[in-house]
Amino acid sequence: MGKLLCDSSVAEALPPSPAPSPPTPLLTWTSPDPAPTSWTAVAALEDQQRRRLHRIWERGVAWKPPAPLPEVGADGNCLFTAARRAAAAKPDARDLRHRIVRRFADVYAAADAPDREAIDAAVRHLYAPDLNAGWGVHVVQDLKLLSPKAQRDDLDAAIRDLVDLGIQREMAAETIYKERCMAVNDGDSWAKYMSVSGSAEDEHDIIALQYTEEGLLTIDENRDGHAAAFGDDIAIECLATEFKREVYVALLFLHQ
Repeated sequence: MGKLLCDSSVAEALPPSPAPSPPTPLLTWTSPDPAPTSWTAVAALEDQQRRRLHRIWERGVAWKPPAPLPEVGADGNCLFTAARRAAAAKPDARDLRHRIVRRFADVYAAADAPDREAIDAAVRHLYAPDLNAGWGVHVVQDLKLLSPKAQRDDLDAAIRDLVDLGIQREMAAETIYKERCMAVNDGDSWAKYMSVSGSAEDEHDIIALQYTEEGLLTIDENRDGHAAAFGDDIAIECLATEFKREVYVALLFLHQ
């Protein structure tokens, strides 16, 4: 078991939130234990991980021994599900996701041009990277696209037309998806992307094109429509702003 602290610089692009009337609280956070448990009580941590977690423990972020709660599934809704369960919140994960998206949309709309450009650049870095760069860091890079659910049949028909002309199916799909689907490359498209919870009620499906330095590796067409947008650094920042809390994310790895 290991715990890693997510310390992001991407979320710094978000400008301060405007000050509307306070919303109805969704999360019922409890006060911290006056004698919080140190991270030294967590077994199987590496020394570096323990030192970093101890720094946030000094700021009042304690480790709480596991409670008899169901585990959070490793799907795109895990951030919102975990926040909801940790705080015993009433809204479900999908509603909490949409609350965060609305928060982001309000901030983005009110931001001045330089801040909006910074947010757009951060979104492009995450979901529409320059495939001519970055290979010294990444082995695989993803392009995220949004396909309207209502247009799935039209997209399939267009792909078949290219295949009938003798084009390999994967290349045909790449061409059609890039031409007709929405790239996630700015604040507006991020809001649409982060709204996708893998529900039949979603407006869009997520399609992922995976590339290596040599070219297209694979396409995740998400035909069942169950893929959800994972909560990213921007979503974490919005979650923290919405509920006026510092949010830390620890990843748990179980070794058999």
